[in-house]
Amino acid sequence: WKHGGIVGVFGYGGGVIGRYCDQPEMFPAVAHFHTIRINQPSGKYYTTEYLEQLADLCEGRGSGITNMHGSTGDIVFLGSHTPQLEEIFWELTHNINQDLGGSGGNLRTPSACLGMSRCEYACIDTQAICHYMTNEYQDELHRPAFPYKFKFKFDGCPNCCVASIARSDLSFIGTWKDDIRMDQEAVKAYVGGELKSNGGAHAGRDWGPFDIQKEVVDLCPGECMAWDGSKLAIDN
Repeated sequence: WKHGGIVGVFGYGGGVIGRYCDQPEMFPAVAHFHTIRINQPSGKYYTTEYLEQLADLCEGRGSGITNMHGSTGDIVFLGSHTPQLEEIFWELTHNINQDLGGSGGNLRTPSACLGMSRCEYACIDTQAICHYMTNEYQDELHRPAFPYKFKFKFDGCPNCCVASIARSDLSFIGTWKDDIRMDQEAVKAYVGGELKSNGGAHAGRDWGPFDIQKEVVDLCPGECMAWDGSKLAIDN
């Protein structure tokens, strides 16, 4: 059950990755340097108090080095000795109200963008879905039973801020179900140069006037757009 068959905490098969130095006599401080993955809050929201608790725990019972976050999404404590693993697990679950993440051949820690809580582009409630799926699949998350790892990721829109397509096995991506909405006056202002592209970030460079026909309409793979000189039409 253990990740690499080395170390872990009682009752769990995942969450701890065993690391050992091959010259412990020369480097006793890092004779053990186990990595601990901690399940991050949905959307990665933190209070200062919570971060201070994590930092104190990592410094007191580990190396004091953290990674916020791993590519899967976990909070990572980099480096701790074997006798400290159960102590860290106890502190996390009893005092900080936090659980370990996944490692090994199991469901890895589900991860989501901040979604509807702050983003105007979110089409689904990624935080709610991620929280539900994390609770629903606790056994698969903590007790490896798969031949290889498996990942969920939740993107609120096709911008894919948590890279669900590139970094997961099962992507959840919010899409717009209704007809596409447009502010025709804003489109005309953008075409006419009244609204600056990229918020004016490239104002110092001259690429010539914006050509919506060439740069947008003609590049549409579905050929669903048309521009008549004053109005943009999209065939939904």
